[in-house]
Amino acid sequence: MAKPYPNHPQLKGNFAPIRMECDLPDAVIRGELPENLNVTYYRNGPDPQFPPRGAHHWFGGDGMLHRFHIQGGRVRYSNRWMRTVKWQLEHDAGEALFNPFNPFDSDPRVAGVETDGLANTNVVWHGGKLLALEEGHAPFAVDPETLESLGAWTFDGALEGPMTAHPKMDPKTGEMLFFGYMVDEPMGAGLSYQVVDAQGRLTRSDRFDAPFASMMHDFITTDEHVIFPIFPLTGSLDRAMKGEPAFTWEPDKGTHIGVMPRDGSVEDIRWFETDPCYVFHPMNAYTEGNRIVAHVMQFEQAPLFPHVDGSAPDPKKANARLCEWVIDLADNSNSVKRTYLDDISGEFPRLDERHAGLGYRHGYYAASTTNDGGLGFDAIVHHDFQKGEKSLYALPNGDRTGEPVFVPETPQAPEGKGYLLSTIYRAEENRSDLAVFDAENVPSGPIACAELPHRVPYGFHGNWKYND
Repeated sequence: MAKPYPNHPQLKGNFAPIRMECDLPDAVIRGELPENLNVTYYRNGPDPQFPPRGAHHWFGGDGMLHRFHIQGGRVRYSNRWMRTVKWQLEHDAGEALFNPFNPFDSDPRVAGVETDGLANTNVVWHGGKLLALEEGHAPFAVDPETLESLGAWTFDGALEGPMTAHPKMDPKTGEMLFFGYMVDEPMGAGLSYQVVDAQGRLTRSDRFDAPFASMMHDFITTDEHVIFPIFPLTGSLDRAMKGEPAFTWEPDKGTHIGVMPRDGSVEDIRWFETDPCYVFHPMNAYTEGNRIVAHVMQFEQAPLFPHVDGSAPDPKKANARLCEWVIDLADNSNSVKRTYLDDISGEFPRLDERHAGLGYRHGYYAASTTNDGGLGFDAIVHHDFQKGEKSLYALPNGDRTGEPVFVPETPQAPEGKGYLLSTIYRAEENRSDLAVFDAENVPSGPIACAELPHRVPYGFHGNWKYND
């Protein structure tokens, strides 16, 4: 018999799991879908199969993929849990057995069990494979048509250790660049860097140490450099063994940013330092002569995690804003110039990925017009870096948007000419839409919405592929 979920803020409202798998062969469409929008969009996020064991954290839910097949003016929807080792063992037991953030709190029945992760954070299409990602394990392969779980994928056994949930695709070479953190031991400082070619073959793998053990959720690349940001959201096995939070905010450690030439080695990494801050997600970066320019969604302090003394984060500092970093490689000071570009808080930044790692003009992100932190994203922002201006669409009262994902109108279309896809929670109706925006005219609102009869819970990231 299924038990009630605890009264936890990350298990209520649109955080609450839907706990079901379903298929909708033909969603109701409001507006008119563009005839040239012929893609399948996948969105990943946590959906705990059972009430959690021990203290709950949003990041610890079982991965569930939501698939939207868009073709011929129609949308076909389906969703499936990722059948990880954890999910299958708990499904058979009828209850939660693992505590993903504190393995010492897991059920004795699964002591020593090696899992393949949660597969709950991102999803990418590369080398002919659909991969569900989370940062503590190898990728998890999924059938792109049926969403059948295929299991851990290690690039024919060449990958050892975890892979980030945020690999970068090089639009020039088709390569996928990624890293792993805490690779040698739990809560350790070891990092890895890998390159996979366009055909899906691992061609490079290096290891090195960060200045300290940190939750390194994402990284930054350009066509010439790889940037490894180390923020003072520290990991500690000792804390976890004492029943304390494994990850805490320690601002005294500062922020360290490692820069490596793409054609160099980990021995060539140069470390720059700046004041404490946190970034879950960069938007993009490019190399311009001796300068690296990066645009990131920067927090003054990490949200969702306590300070090392156990105190809660300051909500006024837990709002990310679009910020420009400039790293001058010709400057011997090893400093970073940081400038906020906007006063509205936001997250989940995206761009026209054909310009990833290159100079670009257009960026997009989910935003909060009230700057109240959390996931109260009630607007979608388009930032024009050439004009230094933003425009936005504000959702109706109570509705919430997810990450806006850019799809070009055609493969050869100019930068920014295309569409934004985003799941939108309709609060009054307690269900969700897949909304399609004209990326060149975001303030006009969606040009079409595919209506679902149920919610898509708050989640993380999505990507798309062209239909065959």
